[in-house]
Amino acid sequence: MKKISVVLCALFAPVVAFASDVDLEGKELILNIRRIGLDISKTSVRHSDEYATSPISALSADDQEFIKGVFDTALEYTHGRFNWDNSLFMEYGRTEVKPYNEPKTVNESADKILLSSNLNYACWDYDTFKLGPMARAAYETEFVPANDSDHRLKVLRGMAGFAIFDSPIIKDLHIAGVYEYDFTYGHDQVSKLAAEVGWRLEYDVREGVKLSTDGYYREYLDYSQYVGTDLERDLSVTARMDTNLWGDFALGPYVQYRRAKARDAENYGSNFIIGLSFNYITKFGIY
Repeated sequence: MKKISVVLCALFAPVVAFASDVDLEGKELILNIRRIGLDISKTSVRHSDEYATSPISALSADDQEFIKGVFDTALEYTHGRFNWDNSLFMEYGRTEVKPYNEPKTVNESADKILLSSNLNYACWDYDTFKLGPMARAAYETEFVPANDSDHRLKVLRGMAGFAIFDSPIIKDLHIAGVYEYDFTYGHDQVSKLAAEVGWRLEYDVREGVKLSTDGYYREYLDYSQYVGTDLERDLSVTARMDTNLWGDFALGPYVQYRRAKARDAENYGSNFIIGLSFNYITKFGIY
């Protein structure tokens, strides 16, 4: 273990003069229910005509008002220098409209399942945060294929880089190289390389009021083959203010923005959501 610590920390030697030792004592396991909730919102989509065949529901949706369910929870383990989080994020929003004497119209503006495992290693501990290398493995899919097609989004994703974490405000701030294996289209399986900046921040405005944001920007650099719906750039941002109602229940406004450009599109597609969120948020210490 000591040899591994020396090798990992040597990768970031330029900042060692400013760092202090990390306390190696103690370990804990926490079930963090980041959010189980319902979102009532209004969606505005631009250039959806150019993304009609995209497997990403957020870019191919129509302007609409809808209700979305969200489940976001993580099992967080800390032992010495290591932080290991295993998380499951799910969201689904669906609108069905059946005009008089016309066929039913079904539209999705949110459909995502993300299972991920994230490992951080703290080379150094500054006063209010830790920093060091990180690695993550994830699988992303969806409940229902977009646009009633037979192609359900299926992506395996691995990344490695450098992160700031375990802070009262900065829960995660990373820059990483990304490898994706996309087998959404069985006959066109694509390997991709990308660079990513991602974050998850929380700030206590005052007692009972918390502001939080999370998201990422991903720039794709290389592909094993050409598939027109593959993205070149992808930005996703969510911000929410939770005001405690009673117990572990909270209510507050939120905004969500997705902007991306596909390889076969001339314009960027975007999805902007603003609404009200009702959530259950709590933590359970297992040990």
